[in-house]
Amino acid sequence: MTGRREAAGGDAVTGDWTPLPEPLLWMTLHGDQDVFVLRQRGREVAAAVGMEHQDQVRVATALSEIGRHAIGATVTFTAEVSARPRLVIVVEADGIGISPPEGTAAAGRLMDEVHVERDRISLTRRLPAQVGPERLAEARRTLAQSLPTTALDELSVQNRQLVTALEEVQAHRDELLTLNAELEETNRGVMALYTQLSEELEQTNQGVVALYAELDERSAQLREANEAKSRFLANVSHELRAPVTAIIGLTRLLLDARSEPLTPDQTHQLGLVQDSAADLLARVNDLLDLAKAESNRIEADWAPVDLAAVFGQLRGTLRPLARPGVQLEIAEPDPVDLVTDELLLTQILRNLLTNALKFTDAGTVGMGALVLDGRLHIAVADTGIGIPFAEQRRVFEEFHQVRGAHQAGGTGLGLPYARRLATLLGGGLSMVSEPGEGSTFTLDLPLRPSAPDTDLPHVPAVLVVDDEAAARQVLREHLAGIAEHVHEAADARSALAIATRERPSVIFLDLRMPGGDGAELIAAMAGVPELARIPVVVVTGADAGHVPGAAAVLAKSVLTRRAVADVVALVTG
Repeated sequence: MTGRREAAGGDAVTGDWTPLPEPLLWMTLHGDQDVFVLRQRGREVAAAVGMEHQDQVRVATALSEIGRHAIGATVTFTAEVSARPRLVIVVEADGIGISPPEGTAAAGRLMDEVHVERDRISLTRRLPAQVGPERLAEARRTLAQSLPTTALDELSVQNRQLVTALEEVQAHRDELLTLNAELEETNRGVMALYTQLSEELEQTNQGVVALYAELDERSAQLREANEAKSRFLANVSHELRAPVTAIIGLTRLLLDARSEPLTPDQTHQLGLVQDSAADLLARVNDLLDLAKAESNRIEADWAPVDLAAVFGQLRGTLRPLARPGVQLEIAEPDPVDLVTDELLLTQILRNLLTNALKFTDAGTVGMGALVLDGRLHIAVADTGIGIPFAEQRRVFEEFHQVRGAHQAGGTGLGLPYARRLATLLGGGLSMVSEPGEGSTFTLDLPLRPSAPDTDLPHVPAVLVVDDEAAARQVLREHLAGIAEHVHEAADARSALAIATRERPSVIFLDLRMPGGDGAELIAAMAGVPELARIPVVVVTGADAGHVPGAAAVLAKSVLTRRAVADVVALVTG
């Protein structure tokens, strides 16, 4: 027979009815008294097949809702043992499904499913999985022996169930109140913690702002001190140059053969005075050259240069400076079409060769030239004492001298000045040294000056991160005209703070620094979305190759203004 199926909630679907197994119990509703018996029997059947107390109440209540409007109907209780055991209750009467009783919708909410057909209404509720034929046979015997109770007895049971339900509701309500109280207490704790953290964060922010203000003030003071130093060096150099030159002139007059004869002691003493004055003049000239370089008052005089002639001049003038047992070997360069400033190039090479001869007791001091990738590389190598690893980062710092037996003499300005001149010529100066084996300084120059800087990129701000002040200064000079503002940091921690505050367009980063290397800074920036977008250009003297997280890598040996401009254009493109 085909009919309608009404699931929980009252939804109706169609389906075919299948004959049911042997019933557990059946009864007929003759009058209102039997409605109470139906409720009792429903509860007893549910208990006999192992349902929980709440399910027993559900079954009894659903039957009560339907039975009140189904007087004359026959009710059959059957249990199906299959993959999904269930209790099936069928209420049968002529035409009962044409106009279902008012309690059908309520029963649908209490039972798993409700099937409504023309002459029957079927209710189903799942059974415990362990129900089997033995349990059902036992249930039939138990139900056959039980007798119906009176309406008052059933009402009493119903009242007890109601009281139990109310007690459970009250317990749930009390539990809910307790949970609400605990939640409210937790919320107060969270708010207190949030307030405390907010206050601490505010204090931290105030401290950071104060620190930034102090850093800005210190930076301004450093700039002013640097400018004052340059003015002082220029003034002192000029003031000292005249009397020193006069001393040298006077000693030459006294030592001239046409002057009155001097005793050997007088001649020796005047020779010492002349040598000391010449040494002092050389140092004064170093100070004056440095002051000019720092104030950008040196301009290159571009012209074709005969590199072989420059090498020959240096070979002739510096050979007498070599100690006994030291061989000065300046290789003849191949012909090269070179346009640069001959005077500045000679100054750089003379400085490098003089240093090499001073720090080499035995072996060789050599110089050679090589054109590679359209650039001129001039290397000055020696077999001297080398430079300790701890000192190598500072050799290009002004006034810094390598400590040791060879420290006597000099001002510590030669290498910084040479690097500045190399930068002015569009090139760079790098160093590789092995303590006890020697050092190699390499000058890298373009074969001809680059075109006018009309195609330079322009960015608002750049951050230069390097523990070497000299390296930062070289980059600052290369970035002139490219970046409106150049910020500097000597370590990763300061760099992260400046990057957070200033948000530069590009960061030039040394890969190896004490107190946190460049890779750590890149990783820290990657964790901050606002900083992760800033391109990082790694500038290093090591063979870094590809650096994870870096937009580009530049070698310090080929660090030129053109190279810096090209990489800025590339990463900000």
